[in-house]
Amino acid sequence: MLNRVLKSQAAQRAGAVAVGAYLRFTLRTTRWVLDGAEHLAPFGAQGGVIGAFWHECLPLMPALWMRLLEANPARQAKVLVSQHRDGLFIAAVMHRLEIGTVHGSTARAGRGKGGVGAMRSLLAVLEEGDAVVITPDGPRGPPRQAAGGVAQLAALSGAPVLPCAARVRHHLRIGSWDRMIVPLPFGRGVLVCLPSIAVPRDGAPDATDRIAAAMTQAADRAEALCR
Repeated sequence: MLNRVLKSQAAQRAGAVAVGAYLRFTLRTTRWVLDGAEHLAPFGAQGGVIGAFWHECLPLMPALWMRLLEANPARQAKVLVSQHRDGLFIAAVMHRLEIGTVHGSTARAGRGKGGVGAMRSLLAVLEEGDAVVITPDGPRGPPRQAAGGVAQLAALSGAPVLPCAARVRHHLRIGSWDRMIVPLPFGRGVLVCLPSIAVPRDGAPDATDRIAAAMTQAADRAEALCR
């Protein structure tokens, strides 16, 4: 019975409100250092960028997008989330952080899982000059193994991929498939942006490995700088 209660819509909504409030408070009380600001700066005015990072640091990354959107309130950022219950919960949390969402998956080149609709929605966001946020190893893993959808989206849209990551000194790790990082308040954190990656129209098959390597490099750099 308790399991049914926890899975109910009311419990999901209450949980999303609590998690969203906690993350908003924690991310705003963290003293952040931005490494690679020169790689982020062009998109403050121009938008049209695909932010890509590993699923493990999803709770931390709103700090980067809030910084980008505060610099240019006319822009928006939308996160790709799955249509599963976990994705709906993440969408509700992102809403509390004033970040939009697109439901679906680009993991199978647009086949099934809402892929076609998701790809069209993401292309429309990028065409408006806004930011799309993707975790290429989500929603179920394996961790740090990128699906090809992020490279395909970049090839179709012409928007560059911005590899990024974040780490905080004081945190907890959830016992999930990705060992997700949960920040603690009043800490220190590092946001990392690496040079953006352009993907030619016919270059998606060759770009996935490059994007994955850059995301891992960003995560490793954030880890090193945060020590």
